This record gives sequence, C-alpha cells and structure tokens, in this order.
Amino acid sequence: MPLARPEQPVADLVARLIEYPEAEWLEFKENNFQPDVIGEYISALSNSAAIIGRRVAYLIWGVRDSDRSIVGTAFAPETKKVGNEPLENWLSRLLSPRPSIQFAIGNVDEHPVVALTIPAALREPVQFKGVAYIRVGSQKKKLSEYPEKARLLWQALGSSSFESGIARHGLDAVEVLELLDYPAYFHLFKKPHPETRSGILESLHSSSLIAPDDMGRWAITNLGAVLFARNLDQFSSLSRKAVRVIRYSGNARIKTIKEQEVSRGYAAGFADLVKYIVDQLPENEIIGQALREVVPMYPELAIRELVANALIHQDFVISGAGPTVALFNNRIEISNPGRPLIDPSRFIDYEPRTRNEALGRAMRRVGICEERGSGWDKIGFEVELHGLPAPLVEATEDFTRVVLFAPKAFNEMDRSERIQAVYLHACLRYVARERMTNTSLRERFKIDRSNAAVASRLIREAIRDKVIALADPQVQGFAQRSYVPFWAAPGDPASA
Repeated sequence: MPLARPEQPVADLVARLIEYPEAEWLEFKENNFQPDVIGEYISALSNSAAIIGRRVAYLIWGVRDSDRSIVGTAFAPETKKVGNEPLENWLSRLLSPRPSIQFAIGNVDEHPVVALTIPAALREPVQFKGVAYIRVGSQKKKLSEYPEKARLLWQALGSSSFESGIARHGLDAVEVLELLDYPAYFHLFKKPHPETRSGILESLHSSSLIAPDDMGRWAITNLGAVLFARNLDQFSSLSRKAVRVIRYSGNARIKTIKEQEVSRGYAAGFADLVKYIVDQLPENEIIGQALREVVPMYPELAIRELVANALIHQDFVISGAGPTVALFNNRIEISNPGRPLIDPSRFIDYEPRTRNEALGRAMRRVGICEERGSGWDKIGFEVELHGLPAPLVEATEDFTRVVLFAPKAFNEMDRSERIQAVYLHACLRYVARERMTNTSLRERFKIDRSNAAVASRLIREAIRDKVIALADPQVQGFAQRSYVPFWAAPGDPASA
C-alpha cells in the first residue's frame, strides 16, 4: 500500500468531497484513528461503494463531519504502528480479500489532512478480522445484521469484474507512463503510437487500462496493471500475482535449483516468460537417418497454451497466491489460484468459461492464446504428437494444477496413464469429427499391427471404466466398431 504525498491533489480531492451530501461511500474523521475502527470502516465503505456502483470510497481525516470544516488531524499513517507492525501491513493482513487501499497526506488551508482511498469490493464482501461491515446511513454496521443490504451487495458483486477494479490511484500522467509498459501496449495491439502524452493516455483509457479518478488524476485499473505493468511489485494488491517459475532437482520438491519471479505484466512479458520456461526444460536427442537432433522434451505450443490458461482463468480474489510453474525431471506442473468453472474432463469439448472475460479477450486480441475452444484441442494434439502421457488436471477449492508429463513409451505407462490417454485420444478424434478405432489407437501408442489385441484390451478396459463408449452399439463386427468419449455416447443427455 504505497503512501503518497501529492499535497495539491489531496487538497483538490477534499475540496470536492466536502461538497457531497452524506453518502455511504464517504466518511470524515478528525482524530479517531483506532486501528480496529479503521479496518471496520474500510470493510464498510468498500462494500457500500460496491452496492451503488462506485469504483472507490473515501475515509478522510482532518474534516469535522458535522459541518465539513477543515480542522486538521494528528493522524500520521506512515508512522502509526499496531504493536511493532506498521499500520498499513497490519490492515493488509487482516482485510480479506485485500483491497488496494492508498493513503495520501497533504495540507488544506494550512491544516494537515489524510485521505484514504478504498476500492469497491469485487466478487465477495470485504471483511475485517473475518467480519463484513456495511454503512447504513452514517452508521457502520455488521453486514449480517442487514439481510436486505447483504442481498443488494451480492447482487452488485455478481455483476462486478476484477478487471474493472482499481490497482493504483491518484497518479499524474508521468506516473502512469512510468508504471505501465505502454510501448508494449501499442506494439501488441498493433495500434499507431501517438506523438503526444495526452494521445497515449487517451488510448490507454479507451482500452479500460486507466480511468480518471475523483482527484482529477488517473487510476490504473486491475486490467491495465495485470496486462502491462512494468513491475507488478509496484501494485500492492497484485504483487503476489507475478508468475513464479521454480526448477527442482529430481522429481520431488526437496532441492530447488533455481527460482525466478516474473513480475512484468502478463501481456507485456508473456513471450519472455514462455522463452524462460522453455530454456529451463530438459532436451531429448533424436537420432534420424543421418543426423542427431536435440529437441525440447515438451512441445512449446502446449506449454504456451497451459501458461496462458493459468493466467487467464485464475481467481484473483484469492489473495496471497499466484500462478506457478514448477519444473521437475519427469514433469511440469502449472498451477493457478481458483477452481475451474467447468469439469476438467470436459475441457476439450466445452466452450471455455472464465471469471476474467476482459482479461481473456485482451489476451486473445494480442495473440497470446488461441481462439475460444481450441486451446485444449491443440494441447491434446501436441501431447499425442510428442508421445507424452495425457495431462493430469488436479482441482481443489483453492487451486487448479495441470501436470504435463515427460514422454513415456507405451510399456512404461501404468494402467491409469493408459486409460487417460485412451480417453484423450477419443476426445481429440471426436472434436475433429472423427471416431476412435482400434487402428487409430494403435497408431497413437505406436503398437504394431500384429499386437492389435493389446489395443483391443485397452478399449475394453476404458469402456469398463466408463470413459469411452461404442459410437454405434448396433455394429456387430469388432473391426468395424468405433468409439466416442463417454459424454458423446448415443442416448447420453450430454451428447444431445
């Protein structure tokens, strides 16, 4: 939570705010700066701002509430501590989800004032010490005591988006351009670069990367910061969303060889991020008819798609966690906060759903991810082409992890890996308007025709495990049979 000292902007902001009638997104104080009271007001003001559709709320010290007179304050947030912990850190630790609050101090009519800018709640109510608060008129109350307010808040949160939230406030033009990699923005979006600073800001504003604020200055939206931050560490609420790439020795999380945090915005830094990951990967030596060729053990296209998915589909409301790429000798694990919105077994055929539509749209526009619905198809085709086992998707309430395994020969796979590979093969054939057959499965596993019985046994096991089904149960001849994923079985409601 950066502390700013823009005295004139604070004076301009306070001059505007004292003209407002009583509002549930605005609170004035003189010298009441008890830490618990501040935390409760942050929760109440943030939630109240969400209900009425405001981007931010304000808590101002140094103004008498009864008549809006500027009286000054003794509150100094930069020196205030709770025990031995700085106030800002203490508030950050006890607020959930953590809003990107920002203190600013200055003088108005030679009186010291402090302005705290509080972003509106997104997706879920802001709580302090596990309790959500709300404003009822000029009073601060527990949200649980006002069910109608709670209903209105959840209704508002249901239509809000992470991307429209505010990452930094009260910035002048120079600060905006220092924080955002605007040359990358114009390059990736293939837009002509304006010759003037105002033209640059206008273009960033038109793409919802920045927005004017109540101080007559600029705010950087979460969308702008996540896509084009020069350094996510400069945005307190997003610093943990930087991508961590960890390379381990062996196959366990015991010894770390190298760990790198990639703090550039996802769009601006995506190409370098993927290159860095690929450069850390082990390689295979393939002997052709005349030459030896060294190739990456994993297909770059699959890694690119999986990393893009982790960035786009993460749940930004889960604080303290971000996307992680873990590299082992025998696998890659790509994780992101948040449970997937669809069943992982249907990733290939379902239209993708994401919590972050604007982020996904922007990433597609700049060519970072594939067109809707084709990403997992491409991952699957690359996996088969390079002889990798089927990716494993692990999902909990808090995270999603995709595991990409190193190449394995058929006789090295265990039963579970073989069945999952059969299911993936059936899915890929189905979305390509084809059917899996004994022949196609033999080609997938490089099984000699003389061992067709091995493929037949695999098919029977996959049917018993209910991951595939006969495409046409009326077909009698075994050689003529074809197979589809379980969800496309004739008569299955999912296939309708």
